[in-house]
Amino acid sequence: MSERPPISPRSPRAALEPEQVPPPPKRSERARNPFVVVGNAIITILIILMIGAGTVYYYGRQMLETPGPLQEDKIVNIPARAGKRDIADALLREGVINVNPWVFIGGVFALKASSDLKPGEYSFQKKSSLRDVIATIVEGKVVQHAVTIPEGLTSEQIVARLTDNDIFSGSVREMPREGTLLPETYKFPRGTTREQVIQRMQQTQKRVLAEIWERRNPDVLVKSPEQLITLASIIEKETGRADERSRVAAVFTNRLRQRIKLQSDPTIIYGLVGGKGTLGRPIKRSEITQPSPYNTYVIEGLPPGPIANPGRASLEAAANPARTRDLFFVADGTGGHAFTETYDQHQKNVAKLRALEKQIQNDTVEPSEDAPPPTAAGAPADTNPTATTPRPAAPAKKPPARPAAPAAAPARQGAAQSTATPPVVQR
Repeated sequence: MSERPPISPRSPRAALEPEQVPPPPKRSERARNPFVVVGNAIITILIILMIGAGTVYYYGRQMLETPGPLQEDKIVNIPARAGKRDIADALLREGVINVNPWVFIGGVFALKASSDLKPGEYSFQKKSSLRDVIATIVEGKVVQHAVTIPEGLTSEQIVARLTDNDIFSGSVREMPREGTLLPETYKFPRGTTREQVIQRMQQTQKRVLAEIWERRNPDVLVKSPEQLITLASIIEKETGRADERSRVAAVFTNRLRQRIKLQSDPTIIYGLVGGKGTLGRPIKRSEITQPSPYNTYVIEGLPPGPIANPGRASLEAAANPARTRDLFFVADGTGGHAFTETYDQHQKNVAKLRALEKQIQNDTVEPSEDAPPPTAAGAPADTNPTATTPRPAAPAKKPPARPAAPAAAPARQGAAQSTATPPVVQR
């Protein structure tokens, strides 16, 4: 067994002093190189950044792709000049998103859509993710509102409808010329100006009119697209039935060819009230003989301009009338009209209409003070398609020199009729 070396005695003072620890080994000259130090620092920072970026990417993608809170489709209006924070607040308030607004803004930057957010009215589908919400706004998928303008309205009536519709903005600076607007169903986003609506209707009308004029029957008597619109507007006001338009067009075309006055009541009404469209009462006898550029009981041929804005079908009918010899038509009591070539046949149809009305009406309304008297054969035609008083027809002996005009159609949207009583007309 080896013996332990003897411990040299230490003085009390030396025993209280700490022992000397040997210094650490010196770093190599290479480790102390500043390039190595900087390189190590850069690598460390890059690793931290990569880990951070990966974490952000993972959670950011989760936030963008996670289905949103909407339980059903919802329409939200993004006002003009709204900033990204305003848009985020609006979406959060409407329940389209449920994340912090700054997360939405971060998503906008991540998708590089900062300058592409467009104002408007948007429809967001249920469970839309943040990515879907941003894409909808960026792509400008605004809600399109269907607006239907009925055929046969005057320009003044159409402007009034646009004014009453709150999806449009602004005002119409100048009343459009009669007949320059095409009645149809259009789609517009909320906030479209009324001037833009008018311009679109005018552009559509020009395009459709050019196409129809190009395909017109070479035998039509109208000499210009403007005259075609005028004739179509009278057809539009005379009948609302699609199966009758071309035949009504033929009656007026035949009258123009034979230089017979058109004697259309809607033209009288337009001459009396202009763009207001409706008279609100029956035509008076005195008004039938009242001179007016639009009174086709007085003037020869077409009036100086349209009396309404005709639709596509009436324009087509005016350009391609049916091949008939009809010169008369009268309401048949069922919503349509009976067409005839001769005055004698026409008188028989008038008699049938009045007999039908007698069955319907139990009481006869007394004629007004200014109402026209019963018509004798060969005299000017009985006048008012909206009259509430049936007047007996005198027996026809021979056709008048100027046969009477066709009867007006039953009451329809924007048409001249103002009573529920079937027309009582001898023409």
